[in-house]
Amino acid sequence: QVQLVESGGGLVQPGGSLRVSCVASGGDEFRRYNMAWYRQALGNQRELVAGITVGGNTKYADSVKGRFTISRVGAQNTVYLQMNSLKVEDTAVYYCNAGWSISGGPGLSWGLGTQVTVSS
Repeated sequence: QVQLVESGGGLVQPGGSLRVSCVASGGDEFRRYNMAWYRQALGNQRELVAGITVGGNTKYADSVKGRFTISRVGAQNTVYLQMNSLKVEDTAVYYCNAGWSISGGPGLSWGLGTQVTVSS
């Protein structure tokens, strides 16, 4: 399984921006995986935020469309989530996932997560 490490979380005011990153181990393996970001707020179930396929197709949760952008850089084994116009309700632990399916659910590989807190 690919190993995933997230970074870039923190505290930001409503309306602000933040970019979280996920670095995957195994250069050759990364390019074969669809990648996704999930989040889990306190007391809630983990939910899909955004996913990107090997071919670059993307899928977003309705709640983040137009505000968040997922991207991947193969040479860096990295997937990014650019978050703009952040809202208090975006507060959650954000998890990187490898092996996600655009028509199904998450893959087997998860990172440990990075906390994003949106508060004034």
